[in-house]
Amino acid sequence: MDQTVPGSIWDAGHRRTTIGLLTLVTLVAFEAMAVGTAMPSAVDELDGVAWYAWPFSAFLVTSVVGMVVGGEVGDRRSPRPGVLAGVLVFAAGLLIAGVSQHMAVLVVGRAVQGLGAGVVIVLLYVIAGQAYSSELRPRLFGAFAAGWVLPALIGPLAAGLVTTHVGWRGVFLGLLPLVGAGLALLLSAGSDAAPPWAVAGRRSNAPWALLAGAGIAALQYAAQRLDLAGVGLVVVGAVALAAGLRRLLPPGTVRARPGIPAVVACRGLAAGAFFGMDALLPFVLTEQHGWSASTAGLPLTAGAVGWVVAAQLQGRRAEVPRQRVLRAGFVLLALGLLTTATVAVPAFGGWPAYLSWFVAGVGMGLGMPSVGVLLLHLSPEAERGANSAALQISDVTASALCIGLSGVLVAGAADSGGALWPAVLAAVAVLSVPALLGARVAGRTVPPGQEASAAATTLAAT
Repeated sequence: MDQTVPGSIWDAGHRRTTIGLLTLVTLVAFEAMAVGTAMPSAVDELDGVAWYAWPFSAFLVTSVVGMVVGGEVGDRRSPRPGVLAGVLVFAAGLLIAGVSQHMAVLVVGRAVQGLGAGVVIVLLYVIAGQAYSSELRPRLFGAFAAGWVLPALIGPLAAGLVTTHVGWRGVFLGLLPLVGAGLALLLSAGSDAAPPWAVAGRRSNAPWALLAGAGIAALQYAAQRLDLAGVGLVVVGAVALAAGLRRLLPPGTVRARPGIPAVVACRGLAAGAFFGMDALLPFVLTEQHGWSASTAGLPLTAGAVGWVVAAQLQGRRAEVPRQRVLRAGFVLLALGLLTTATVAVPAFGGWPAYLSWFVAGVGMGLGMPSVGVLLLHLSPEAERGANSAALQISDVTASALCIGLSGVLVAGAADSGGALWPAVLAAVAVLSVPALLGARVAGRTVPPGQEASAAATTLAAT
């Protein structure tokens, strides 16, 4: 890629593309954060308590399929028509959910949303690789991080206000005009020509993605059942997930083979470690220390602030080798997780969670953008779509598994009526393992012999 382009994601040549990308990222993220706030009202109105988990599981399963489809589209033709199709599917899902009169229809709407969101998120990475130089990608991924994290700060509150004053349908229908605006900005910039490396005729991996998504859903559902049927679901889900991932992830991902497999593995390790505790922390603060629901969520806000701040800072230091930034991110993530163990100590009252989770957020703000930059740097242009899909699938899979595992540990202690603190310490110990592994694997993201070329590329860009 030409390295003489202006050094800003906001210059005249990139402004519309940047705004379009960030608008779509933010809207997808906001919908994901807001639906949990709106769902209780939807369930109450549609009399669908027995269906409560299905809207979330349906979105998860179809998003994995969408990620694979998006990756295949990005490797075979111009990504912009694919983004158009993905956004239209996502918008159709919003409309179906917003007008639904039965929980089954709402589940269908969520499934359609997941399919569209999966396609869009992967293709945004492909566009980032095509439209931005290596100099600009750290800044772009820093902006992506803000697009994901800011909805975590305001999404639940905004969704709560909309649900209270407009109704839960407004959470879905209110996003439709904004989706159209972001899509118009993105499609108005750049060419729709197919890339010269596009290859047609490959067999689709969508069926394997569906199998993997169903395996994740089965494992999540099994985590809610502490009975014999749950054990059977664990076995079935694990087999389905393993079979699907074997076809969807680059060979050597489990072993973190140097190069792309290690990059994809790092994404899963970071996401699993962070989100496993992120989902658990409010529950622990509420049950262990008696915090209110609103107060218990504030440490998560501290983590989101740390994530955004660090993501912006790493974007200003493009000359620093990405694998070093990634390792630093994992070290800080592990430090934040380990110090979060203090929430298990009644005498501390849970207050150290503000600082510890801010540190963990800083680690994610350094690590997650670096993973994206490394992926685009190491991926041949003809494989950026498939590798971007693998990155997202690794994130979703590891997050779901770690959230389920930490939830089982704590829920078991809560149900038995015993002390909660041993389960909290066990969860922290378990979730610290992937963070510590990530610090070791980070050095393998750039294969031996390519360190010099990677450094040369970065220096030439700056």
